[in-house]
Amino acid sequence: MLKLINELGPEAVFDPETLRGLTAAFDAAWAAIEATGAPFSDANYAETAREIIGKYIVQAAKNGERDQQQLCDGALLQLARSDLKKTA
Repeated sequence: MLKLINELGPEAVFDPETLRGLTAAFDAAWAAIEATGAPFSDANYAETAREIIGKYIVQAAKNGERDQQQLCDGALLQLARSDLKKTA
């Protein structure tokens, strides 16, 4: 998650509290995926799935969203709508 934020450079500067919220939303989304046993958590898809989740959360935060549950739910919806391909 922090790697994605760092790659965005100075246009995506978040305060420490916001970063904690974004990280918590990411962690909650990933935990939900792992809890369901969804194929997204499979080693062949996990990296791409985590990137989709992270990018969604960062973009939503850049657009002003700070609610962790909204960020988590939106990221999961984005992942569900994605055309996830194997990375291996």
